[in-house]
Amino acid sequence: MKAFQVTKFAHPKDILPSDNVPAPELAPNEILVDVYSAGLNFFDILQATGKYQNQPPMPFILGSEFAGRISKNSPIPPGCSFKPGDKIFGSAQGSYAEQVAVDVSRCYPIPNGMSYDQAAGLFLTWPTAYEGLTGRGGIKSGDWVLVHGAAGGVGLCAVQIAKALGGKVIATAGSPSKLEVSLRYGADHAINYRQPNWQKEVLKITGGKGVDIIYDPVGLIKDSLKCIAWKGRALVIGFAGGQIEKLPLNLVLLKNISIVGLHWGEYLKKDVSRPPEVWKELFELWKSKRCTPIAYPQVFHGLEGVSQGLVAVENRETWGKAVVKLRDENLSAKL
Repeated sequence: MKAFQVTKFAHPKDILPSDNVPAPELAPNEILVDVYSAGLNFFDILQATGKYQNQPPMPFILGSEFAGRISKNSPIPPGCSFKPGDKIFGSAQGSYAEQVAVDVSRCYPIPNGMSYDQAAGLFLTWPTAYEGLTGRGGIKSGDWVLVHGAAGGVGLCAVQIAKALGGKVIATAGSPSKLEVSLRYGADHAINYRQPNWQKEVLKITGGKGVDIIYDPVGLIKDSLKCIAWKGRALVIGFAGGQIEKLPLNLVLLKNISIVGLHWGEYLKKDVSRPPEVWKELFELWKSKRCTPIAYPQVFHGLEGVSQGLVAVENRETWGKAVVKLRDENLSAKL
């Protein structure tokens, strides 16, 4: 089998795809999936270099998000409603490969009319954005929502979801082109967070009130506390900027605000009743067309495209969800 296999820790740009990787071995609760498209994530670089919190045993195939078809020769576990040929998306270690073994609890049917490229980026970003805004942020219609990194994979999801739920969205990004993207997909206002005192612009937009919710996958909570509203909620989603912040807790006290974290992956272990609810609500949003998954227009191709795409993600050259296309929909492999 062809795959993007890591045999020693290295940056993906220094790894060559392999043609001689053993086919996946299935556990009793797994199905075999032909991968068509796979999501590109910054943490793939960390995993390839041995710096991620979740490190598979060596050697391992890189990649965690996929969209594809259940292989025609795949066994189907008892009680599973899927059948060979079904189009699904999900998460499984080893998604940068011709085929991947997938736990049936970690995949869902691709919605009608959605492409493999769009579906390849659903599993991680969309529930993170939805649960952050609803379960952790308690968004209400009319709330002011500040979304940092708004043109990124998870940020653009948050922009769309906040708007669909009645929020008023102020998007931030670090370049004019990405600000334009955030406005194109629903933000009401856009601010470059690289400009000095950008918080004053937020306060001006909100009439001095400040924002009710800060959605931050970047690492800008500390700076954002200057423009958060009374009883506001600051959502810690990630640290794409590279630094883990130290916060002035006197502002937390004086403004009666909440600092709220979200680690979506832990829900599958510690709050198992919540994911089915989140997915049900997300499928309804997609069906209603109030939200649309956005794949970065420059799709990377083949296993050689994995390293190209991850370098582009690392250099912040992409927006929306970056994906690599591994197989055409006419079933001709492009690996």
